[in-house]
Amino acid sequence: MVSDKVSIHGTWASRWVFILAATGSAVGLGNIWKFPYMTGMYGGGAFVIMYLVCIFMVGLPIMLAETLIGRRGRQSPVNALRTLALESGASPRWSWAALMGMVAALLILSFYSVIAGWSLDYIIAMGDGQFEGISAEGAGAAFGTLTADPWRLTLWHTLFMLLTGVVIARGVVAGLERSLRIMMPLLFVLLLVLLGYSMTTGHFMQGFHFLFDFQPDKLLDGVLAAMGHAFFTLSVGVGSIMVYGAYMPKRASIGSTVLAVGILDTLVALTAGLALFPIVFAAGMEPGAGPGLMFVTLPVAFGNIAFGQVMGTLFFILVLVAAWTSSISMLEPAVAYLVERTRRSRVQVTSVLALLCWVVGMGTVLSFNVGAEAKFFVFTADGFQLFQWGAEGGRNFFDSIDYLTSRILLPLGGLAFVLFAGWVLKREAVREELAINNPLLFGLLYWLIRVVAPLGILIVFVAELMK
Repeated sequence: MVSDKVSIHGTWASRWVFILAATGSAVGLGNIWKFPYMTGMYGGGAFVIMYLVCIFMVGLPIMLAETLIGRRGRQSPVNALRTLALESGASPRWSWAALMGMVAALLILSFYSVIAGWSLDYIIAMGDGQFEGISAEGAGAAFGTLTADPWRLTLWHTLFMLLTGVVIARGVVAGLERSLRIMMPLLFVLLLVLLGYSMTTGHFMQGFHFLFDFQPDKLLDGVLAAMGHAFFTLSVGVGSIMVYGAYMPKRASIGSTVLAVGILDTLVALTAGLALFPIVFAAGMEPGAGPGLMFVTLPVAFGNIAFGQVMGTLFFILVLVAAWTSSISMLEPAVAYLVERTRRSRVQVTSVLALLCWVVGMGTVLSFNVGAEAKFFVFTADGFQLFQWGAEGGRNFFDSIDYLTSRILLPLGGLAFVLFAGWVLKREAVREELAINNPLLFGLLYWLIRVVAPLGILIVFVAELMK
C-alpha cells in the first residue's frame, strides 16, 4: 500500500497530466538545437541505439527515483527528502541535496529566460518578413545586433519571466495543469505541421539519412555524448520531476508513466530533426548545433524557401512553447518549498523568486554586450583570481553559471537523488511506490537505480569536468 500523504499544493487530475508536465519539463531548447545534430554527427542510427540504451540504463532510473521520492513524500523536494530520511532512520541532511537542486534550477532559469526571450524577438521578426531572402552574413548580423542591445534583451527577458511567473502563481491545477493541457498539445501540433512541411521541400530523405543512416564505426564514439544527453535531457537533478511526482495520483503507475515520458521526449527530439534538417538542406546550408542553428542557420533557411515566413514564425512559436514548459518546471520546486516553509501565498512567493531570477538573469543579459569583458574563475601566471576585467582566460557571467549548474550541480543532485532512493529508502517503500509485482522486473529496476545509474552519473560528471 502506497503512502497516504497528500500534497497541500494539489494533485494532477490523471497520470496523463503528469506525463504532459514531465515531458514539458524535459522537452526544451536542447531537443531542438542539440540532440538532432548529435545524432547526425555520431553515426545516425548507431547513436540513436546507444542513446536509447543510456536512457534506459541511466536517464529513466534517475527519473524513477525522483518521481517515487516525490510521491512518497508529497512535499517540495527539500521537505520530502527531510521527511523520508527521518522515516528511514537517516540524516535529515539529505535535504541539502534538494536545496542544492532548487538553487541550481533557479540559476538555470535565470539564463534560460534570457535565451528563451530571443525567440519572442524572432517571432516578431520572422512574422514581419525581416528574414525574407536574407543571407548568412545578414542573419549573423541580425543576431549580433540583438545580443549587443542590453535594453532589447532586458525587454524579452522580463516578458518571459512574467509568462513563467503567471503560470506558477496560479497554482498546480489552475496554473500548471491548465496551461500544460494547452501548451503541450500545441507543441506537438506545431512540430507535426513543420514535419509535414519538411516533407514537401524535396530534401526530406537527405535529412532522414543524416539522422538515421547506421554508421557502426561511430558506435563507440558517441557513448559519452549519449550518456550525457540521456542525463541532461530528462530534466533530472534539480527536483523538477520530484515536485511533479508529489502531485501524481496515488494509483498511477510510476514505471509506465516515466517510460512514456522518456519515449515522448525522444520522439520530440527526433521529429524536430526530421522537421528542421530538410529545411536546412533545402536552403543549401550545412546543419549545425547550438544557438547558431536556431538563430542564424534556420532564419536563413526559412527566409529562402517557399512559405518560409509562415513556417519560420510557427517554428519560433514552437521554440517559445518548449522553453516555457521547461521554465515553469524550474521555478516550481522553490515556490513549493517556500510556500510550505513561510505559509505565504503562491503569488507572493512566486513574485519574489521570479524577481530574484530576473535580477540574476541580468548578469547573462550583460554577458553578451557591455559586460562581456567581465571574466570569472581566471587562471593566470600569478595564480587564480575569482574575477578580472578583460582577462584572456576565464568565463563570462553566463558561461560561469552554465558551467556551475550543468557540469557540477546537476550531476551531483542526480547522484544524491538516485542514491537516496536506492540506498536510504527502505526496499519495501520503493517496491510499494513502483507497484511492481514481478520480482525479476523489480530486481532489475532496483539494480539500475542502486548501481548502474550512480555509475553512469559519475562517468558523466567526470567527463563534463574534463571538457
